[in-house]
Amino acid sequence: MPSAPHLDGSSEKGEASPYSPSASRPSSLKRIPSQQEETDANIYPEPSNVVEADMERGGAKPDSESDQEKGSPPPQPGAPPGVNPADFPDGGFEAWSVVLGGWCVLFCTFGLINCIGLFMEYYSTGPLQTYSASTISWITSVQVWCMTFFGCIFGRVYDSYGPRWLLLGGTFTYVLGLMMTSLASKYYQFFLAQAVLSAIGSNAVFNAAMSSVVSWFFRRRSTAFGIMVSGSSLGGVILPIMWTQLLPKVGFPWTIRIIGFMFLGLLSIGCLTVKSRLPPRPRPLILKDYFVSLKEPAMFTTIAASFLFMWGMFLPFNYVILQAQKQGMDPELVTYLLPILNAVSIAGRIIPGIIADRLGRYNVMILITFLSALITLAIWIPGGETSSTAAVVVYAALFGFTSGGFISLGPTLIAQISDIRQIGVRTGTAFAIQSFGALTGSPIAGAIVSAQGGNYLGLQIFCGVTMAASCVIFLVARWVQVGLKVQKI
Repeated sequence: MPSAPHLDGSSEKGEASPYSPSASRPSSLKRIPSQQEETDANIYPEPSNVVEADMERGGAKPDSESDQEKGSPPPQPGAPPGVNPADFPDGGFEAWSVVLGGWCVLFCTFGLINCIGLFMEYYSTGPLQTYSASTISWITSVQVWCMTFFGCIFGRVYDSYGPRWLLLGGTFTYVLGLMMTSLASKYYQFFLAQAVLSAIGSNAVFNAAMSSVVSWFFRRRSTAFGIMVSGSSLGGVILPIMWTQLLPKVGFPWTIRIIGFMFLGLLSIGCLTVKSRLPPRPRPLILKDYFVSLKEPAMFTTIAASFLFMWGMFLPFNYVILQAQKQGMDPELVTYLLPILNAVSIAGRIIPGIIADRLGRYNVMILITFLSALITLAIWIPGGETSSTAAVVVYAALFGFTSGGFISLGPTLIAQISDIRQIGVRTGTAFAIQSFGALTGSPIAGAIVSAQGGNYLGLQIFCGVTMAASCVIFLVARWVQVGLKVQKI
């Protein structure tokens, strides 16, 4: 066990405390051993010198030297106000207002990402029809990558300055990117406006909402997250229907503009309601802080498992419409595949969160990833090989449920193994690494389809195998924390 730091910032071994003024950077804070106890998780004691400084600021003094000479024990460090589990409201008007704002943000951000198959279908049959599916997929895959990778930057901004400027700046940038997309006509224009500009703005507001909700909920965190991210599922239901109705009547440019104006209104609600319960903690940018958490086995394996799942998760969203068209599905039904997938995903985001708060978040995540791999390999592949319309519809519905569970539970796993005061940086690090799975998954799948002459079997196998591998690594992440014990985690 490491020696406790003294009031002067040194340890018994003579090492400088990471909290002393002379320290070159803040050290990663470790969790206490009992990670599985709901009442103990997220308790991160400050070293004594920080407690002393806090007491001095409040007008109180630690035990005097004379008291210590008499044998009185030194003051025991404790978690600062707001960090103990008992300090989390876990409900109330303010907390649920933040969830409401986050719901609006998720409707506009991941709600649109859930519809990227519509962009793939429009580009491949319209303005970019001379490009291959793999080339076009770089637009949507880079869009997803930017939406997740830049969390490593915006997470740091959140920890240091709070959510306000992220929300305001992100809203402006996101809507501007959509308006520029409506004016685009060439590949590079679609790429820069949709995949880069709008995605960066989307990431800023998404990170602000996600990190803020974490600060208001502890025991009901997965439930709150599930309700919040259900906004993305409803967006995935409403937006494809809007697209289908508006595109033939007003064309692509005005369809995107109408969506952009709707997003501006919803994001304005988010700007007014989303706030953090904890005050910002400004600190210098030190690149090493992004990597120190990866030394923790639980963090490393959790991120690795999420990366593998992200590698395959967006393939059904991207390619299920194209595959259904190729196998001759009724065009009217094809347009409703994404709404079906996302409608079921609403329950998939909420129900697993509620269950996870009772049975353990890692336990439920393992089940979710296993089911995702199983239905992909056992339903999507046979349905595609036999051109079964019923099988593809059933797969879309079931995958909507399981993938929804992954989206709602993923951030709560990072929060469970992290200091809440570092949630922005640690979540940003996790999403930045996962983003490379989203970035490369669709182009790899597109290249597999092209190599197989338009056959989707290789894509489906790749999708199922990566999700199965994710399930295995999540099992490892659970094992490094509690071994093979049957218990809540």
